[in-house]
Amino acid sequence: MRSHSFWFFASPLLLASCASDDLRKRPTGVFIDDIGIEHVVKRQINADERLRSSHVVAVSVNGVVLLVGQLATEELKTAAQRAAERVRKVRKIHNEIEVAPPTNIGVRTNDKWMKTKVKTALLSSEDVDANLIKVVVENSIIYLMGGISRQQGDAAAEVARSIFGVQKVVKVFEYID
Repeated sequence: MRSHSFWFFASPLLLASCASDDLRKRPTGVFIDDIGIEHVVKRQINADERLRSSHVVAVSVNGVVLLVGQLATEELKTAAQRAAERVRKVRKIHNEIEVAPPTNIGVRTNDKWMKTKVKTALLSSEDVDANLIKVVVENSIIYLMGGISRQQGDAAAEVARSIFGVQKVVKVFEYID
């Protein structure tokens, strides 16, 4: 009973927190599935005692999961991927976790600012429909996700590369053409 009441109150909050990532072509059911996938992947990762205190972020768009963050060893990186593979409705996993010490609060704050700059630049671009692109930033690396044409994907990557401080741009698109 308790879990039902949680979803009753949490669902509007979850939807509101994701509203800025429009991704117009996603049906509502897929959108909600993606939110659930992200939470279950994180729960699966935290279920592994070795990963519990790690810095791993899971993002899902149309069942395609992007894993980013830092872990101490290649073995832990593989364990995080295996945890994500156990989640129902995950169609594909892009494991971009770095084998490195976790980033600090300064780096993470900069990443949030960089995400804002990239989203703003995409919204200003006439060549890109920014509402179809999810932007993830980890350690100054920009990850672009969504279902778009190759032309828009290339244009979006160019816009992201133009932002000062960007180390690299990784396209995690599903191309629709």
